[in-house]
Amino acid sequence: MKISFIGAGSMAEAMISGMLEKRIVKPGDIRAHNRTNKKRLHTLEQKYGIQAADGLSQLFEGPDAVILAVKPKDVPDVLESVRPLVSPDTLLVSVAAGITIPFIENKIGRHIPVARAMPNTSAKVGLSATGIAFNAAATKQHRHRAFAIFSTVGMAMAVKEEQLDAVTGLSGSGPAYIYYIAEALQQSAAEIGLDAQTAKQFILQTIIGAAEMLKTSAQPPEALRKAVTSPNGTTEAAIRVLDEREVKQAFIDCVKAAAKRANELSNAEEEIPARE
Repeated sequence: MKISFIGAGSMAEAMISGMLEKRIVKPGDIRAHNRTNKKRLHTLEQKYGIQAADGLSQLFEGPDAVILAVKPKDVPDVLESVRPLVSPDTLLVSVAAGITIPFIENKIGRHIPVARAMPNTSAKVGLSATGIAFNAAATKQHRHRAFAIFSTVGMAMAVKEEQLDAVTGLSGSGPAYIYYIAEALQQSAAEIGLDAQTAKQFILQTIIGAAEMLKTSAQPPEALRKAVTSPNGTTEAAIRVLDEREVKQAFIDCVKAAAKRANELSNAEEEIPARE
């Protein structure tokens, strides 16, 4: 499989690293182009042995998939530039937030296979949760390619495009919610007398252990929480405070706010101007 990247940022690097580690592609079969930061592109070339393309045209010389990994504001210009280069069988995959499949189709102006993916930053450690939506032109083979690519950086699941805003609110922004909890636990540890390094180890293992329980247990989260909550015990005292502060509702509201913002960005893509 031959893969081309338009953009060489952190997500592109995470995907390159994952694909090479899982050996679904050889270094020489990956090409990348970065319009402005050539130093960054050279770094990836030296680190992973990939090919640095001098221009966009080189990226479209027989690839199985082209990954659009640029900032949303740069997408219109990029699509205008690649429109004459895209072949009918080339899978165009976008990881640009808020850029919809219809927007890409309209800019390209032809019936080509398109996938829109929403990974999260845990792709950097191979543990992303990625939602992928496809257009009608994407065949079973195209879908297989996309899943092969994103499975190298974690879990990948097909969703309808209209569900991607919800995926963004839940999972795309999700790591930040866990980091927020970790921040609070770190601060509370300092206030009850634990040094930062000791607290970090306990916090990390607690989060990892709880995640593994959620992953392997057939019980829902509520049942697992209640199993830890003994009457008149320490956990019950803690949960009482969370309930009094309506923390659960706050998390529900924050996910809804992120999903709403994702929808606003998706609906505003037609207002993104191409640079003069």
